[in-house]
Amino acid sequence: MTDLNPSRPWLARLAFVAAAAATVLVLAAAGLGGSLALLLTAVLGSAVTLAAAWWFLTHRGLLRWVAGLIVVLAPLVVAVLYARARLIWVVVLFGLLWAGAVAAGRRALAVTDGGPDAVVTPPPHRPYLIMNPRSGGGKVGRFHLDERARDLGAEVFLLDGPAVDVAEVARAAIRDGADLLGVAGGDGTQALVAGVAAEHGLPFLVISAGTRNHFALDLGLDRENPAACLDALADGEEVRIDLGLIGDRTFVNNASFGAYAAVVQSPAYRDAKLGTALDLLPTALAGAEPLRLTVDGTTVTGPQAVLISNNAYRTDSGQRPRLDRGELGVLAVTVRGAMDAAGLIGRRGRARALTVRAARSAVVDADTGEVPVGVDGEALLLPTPVHCAIRPGALRVRVPRDRPGVPAPPPQLDWTRLRHLAAGWSPGVSHEP
Repeated sequence: MTDLNPSRPWLARLAFVAAAAATVLVLAAAGLGGSLALLLTAVLGSAVTLAAAWWFLTHRGLLRWVAGLIVVLAPLVVAVLYARARLIWVVVLFGLLWAGAVAAGRRALAVTDGGPDAVVTPPPHRPYLIMNPRSGGGKVGRFHLDERARDLGAEVFLLDGPAVDVAEVARAAIRDGADLLGVAGGDGTQALVAGVAAEHGLPFLVISAGTRNHFALDLGLDRENPAACLDALADGEEVRIDLGLIGDRTFVNNASFGAYAAVVQSPAYRDAKLGTALDLLPTALAGAEPLRLTVDGTTVTGPQAVLISNNAYRTDSGQRPRLDRGELGVLAVTVRGAMDAAGLIGRRGRARALTVRAARSAVVDADTGEVPVGVDGEALLLPTPVHCAIRPGALRVRVPRDRPGVPAPPPQLDWTRLRHLAAGWSPGVSHEP
């Protein structure tokens, strides 16, 4: 990793100056007692809002709508109190100074991460691409992906009939001599074929023709123009990345347990996502089927949601900076009531409610014989206990040499490292997700 900016110590000092100025502004504008009272009012308002949001999600009927009303009114009450004290300008200026401190601090801590090493390899002789014409609202047809692929010498299989075993289609293609497998479709289909490619040691081509294309994003591919992914057939290079394993099934992004997985199991979810989620969340969050997560010899009991990912997501940006660290990202949310929800605004509260780990394996168990799981967006029921593991460097991915690249995520603000940098020391590089 290398520095993005040679003026990092000065940026660190600027961050501390801006943060100090924001603090002095609040104290000087309203007097020590008044400013502290208003600060406590803002903190209390945030806690009440979060607690009410928890009640809104976990209850039905009148209680839900009362909680929803509090979610709306609590911030308004805080704003009115600040306005009556004629301190709105202080809030605005405080926000600008604090935003400046955060921006300068993150810029000071920013480092480049080169990502997986890329190796230029010869083009495939018999590429075989599986395309789903319905995926992403019809991107295969809209971008003429099948025609362009055939022009580049690829054989194309269109998923236009009844349910098809795409893994078996991929294996049949290998038996017929395919030396590259690729998918234009959702991440769930990508994962199934990627598993077959890894099993046989063949390169895999990702074409960003799905709806969200999270896998393509973390590979640095063009999500707006899926046809650009086909350039890898003629002018490409390879990177090696990890694959996640849940039971005997491969995943490229993540496997989710608990509240979200229970909601997506509903047949009504695809047609009415918001209404179905609001109807089912009270039962899911109440822990009707309590989970147990075991990682690194430690067991977390009763989390409402667990996310096991192929390499760790950053909790602030929701992206994976790398896919080759050889580790699972593990995130569990355990909120047992409104007080825990309110405690999320504090550091200690987050520590109680959130479990964030990196590990080579994890086990999710429950008292039931099977649990709902969302695997790369696909709703499944898996027998317990569910074992998850990482397969380091299992997949060869062929990507275009000319591609957007993985966007550099902003570094998380670490005031201790920032203090060392401002003093002229060299802070170590953090790998926190």
